Amino acid sequence: MIKQIIEFSILNPKKLFLIDGFGATLSALLLGLVLVKYESVFGIPPSTLYLLALLPVFFIIYDFYCYFKKGSKKQTQFLKRIALINLLYCCLSIGAAFYHSKTITNLGWTYILVEVLIIIVLAIIEFTTAKRLTKKLESM
Repeated sequence: MIKQIIEFSILNPKKLFLIDGFGATLSALLLGLVLVKYESVFGIPPSTLYLLALLPVFFIIYDFYCYFKKGSKKQTQFLKRIALINLLYCCLSIGAAFYHSKTITNLGWTYILVEVLIIIVLAIIEFTTAKRLTKKLESM
């Protein structure tokens, strides 16, 4: 299944920016609105949730900028950058969870780990797509 997704993304690399952007939008809304409202259920303080929600807003801007930018050589660079940024965001999220390990609930851990897992899979797809696109462009 991942192989099919990668093949699709090589043919439509711009769609990865849309997928990443919509995912970042969902993260920002969930972290900044839903989890904050149910702090006692998730056990993560609002200040941390707001920080984790603010960063995806920048990803949204970057993703949509990349989506509308022209030039296939730049797309590979853009994909590599957003993949790396996504992985750094995962590290920050896990770090924040460990920092609040005394208060975070099982549901809070579940949310963080599921989000991180999804983002890691997306980053792998982005890196792989960028690598294959680079090879494709070099062979032309």
